[in-house]
Amino acid sequence: MVDLTKRGMAIRRKVLGDAHVDRAEAAKTDFDAPFQALITDAAWGHVWARDTISLRERSMLTIALLAGLGNDHELAMHIRATRHTGASEADVMEALLHVAIYAGVPRANHAIKIAKETFAAMAKEETP
Repeated sequence: MVDLTKRGMAIRRKVLGDAHVDRAEAAKTDFDAPFQALITDAAWGHVWARDTISLRERSMLTIALLAGLGNDHELAMHIRATRHTGASEADVMEALLHVAIYAGVPRANHAIKIAKETFAAMAKEETP
C-alpha cells in the first residue's frame, strides 16, 4: 500500500517549495488538520503524484481550472509554483487563453491581471 501522506508531502514540497509548505504546516491547527490531511493525501499524494502527465501539464491544468472557476485566492500560489513545475509564462498565457474561450473573458482577464502581478513580483524576488 502506498503511503499517500508521505508521497503527497513530497510532491507538495516539490511543486510549492519548502518555504510555502513549512508556513502552511506552521499555521495548521486542530480545526483545519483534517482538511490539510485530505488535500495532502488526495490532491498531492494521489492526483499530482500520478505519472501519466508531467508536473508542467498539471500546473497548466490547475491554473486554467482555478481561473475558470474564479478561485483567484489560489491562483497566485500556483503561478508561483511554475518555477518548480517547468510551466513558462507562455504556457500560463496559453492556459488562460483557453479560459477566455471556454470559461469567459472576464475570468481570463482577471486571471491575467493576477498572473502579471505575480510574475512581476517573482522577477523582483530573483533580482539581486
